[in-house]
Amino acid sequence: GLYAWPGAVVLAQYLWFHRAALPGTRVLEIGAGVGLPGLVAAKCGAEVTLSDSEELPQCLENCRRSCLMNNLPHVPVLGLTWGRLSPELLSLAPVDIILGSDVFFDPKDFENILTTVYYLMEKNPHAQFWTTYQVRSADWSIEALLCKWKLKNIHVPLQSFNADKEHLAGSSLPGRHTIEMMIISLANSDGT
Repeated sequence: GLYAWPGAVVLAQYLWFHRAALPGTRVLEIGAGVGLPGLVAAKCGAEVTLSDSEELPQCLENCRRSCLMNNLPHVPVLGLTWGRLSPELLSLAPVDIILGSDVFFDPKDFENILTTVYYLMEKNPHAQFWTTYQVRSADWSIEALLCKWKLKNIHVPLQSFNADKEHLAGSSLPGRHTIEMMIISLANSDGT
């Protein structure tokens, strides 16, 4: 949570590409880390709340510093731990968009992430979860969990928002980075 991963850069590009639709939207970034996507949304006029695990105070402090460095001292930062009902989660204001860049990092967290996202979408049925992730293993998939939690996803091609350039999500990390984006929402009663 102390590094801007390539997925954050791609999600920030998506927000910038759709910046005209952001003023007045209510945005929650989960697993914000340095908060790049949420900060871009706030700069574009969205009402943003950044969150990271309540068990990682250094990440929460980093979010606060990022807000101050970007002249966004009014952006709230909350401790929300995936899969855990907390007073902060229960009292969240309505949201239109949930952001998550590279939250699908460790498979042991996948269900907790989707549990939290599902809870938020049940409270906000129109909400969407905009997420980017780095493909780390062909064996990792959230498809079964999406079905279990009655969620559907739409793959968003990177070229559709000019994010298919190597320099955009460039990183000094070893290896090749394949970034994917999807929009997750509640499935209809028939699963579509």
